Amino acid sequence: MIDFAGQSAIVTGAGRGLGRLYALELARRGAAVVVNDLGGSMRGDGSDPSVADDVVAEITAAGGRAVASHDSVDTPAGGAAIVATAVESFGRLDAVISNAGIFNSIAFEDLAVDDWRRMLSVHLDGGFYLSQPAYRVMRTQGYGRFVFVSSSGGMFGQPMEAHYAAAKAGLVGLSNVIAIEGAAHGILSNTVLPFGFSRMVTETVGDPKALEETGFLKLIAPELVVPLAVFLASRTCELTHHNYSACAGRYARVFVGLGDGWLAGTDMAPTVEDIVANLDKVSATEPFAVPGSIFEEVFGVCERLGVKVF
Repeated sequence: MIDFAGQSAIVTGAGRGLGRLYALELARRGAAVVVNDLGGSMRGDGSDPSVADDVVAEITAAGGRAVASHDSVDTPAGGAAIVATAVESFGRLDAVISNAGIFNSIAFEDLAVDDWRRMLSVHLDGGFYLSQPAYRVMRTQGYGRFVFVSSSGGMFGQPMEAHYAAAKAGLVGLSNVIAIEGAAHGILSNTVLPFGFSRMVTETVGDPKALEETGFLKLIAPELVVPLAVFLASRTCELTHHNYSACAGRYARVFVGLGDGWLAGTDMAPTVEDIVANLDKVSATEPFAVPGSIFEEVFGVCERLGVKVF
């Protein structure tokens, strides 16, 4: 059995929805949990400390250990305070599930700068403000696990969600670099792209009852996401630099692949017309590789060209 005995974890946005389920499962498996939630609306308005407090009460009533954090992730001080709560309460920090977020739907042409900045400040800035102080603690320990909650909306696109998609895709880039730099320090980082029936669904679809009648909401029960996220937060997980989708009980790796493409060679100066003439090769998706970093892409091209970099 995968357990978290002797470990502590932070879950942001843990007062409701998927975040609450992550926190409950971590606690059930022995983790001491910082339940972080500002308690705001889905659009990021207001606050309510009881949202986090109620989950802490739920965990402690079941015999687990948990403390509440009402700080917002969208400031450096807030992120640092959340990490400090874990260290001061439990003496260490083993796992972070960066789940806090807001959501609204706005057509691209109507998207105001304030809407854009607000979405990025909670999702992307918040991911950084939380993970950097957590990373420093984990580096000292020589161990840590990051799980960033991204979205298929960011990887593949979602209408009316340019701000949300950009923020969620940005978390993939953040996780990638933490994975690379953290490898030498026992720190792993991955992302989860969840589909789950939560406030994000009920507050943004026109008729949630109609979806329920079709059986769709049962297919995306949020409980189906929990096993994957908790695995990635555990010592059993030895994977890093990966992204995983959890949709209706289907768990799958999501990756950015790099096709072989068309190689012009070092003896010619390619023109626009050459690109057009070789567009099928340029656009082909087979065969492909999944580079572990930007360097792997560059070195791979140099190898094909017969150029020694080092």
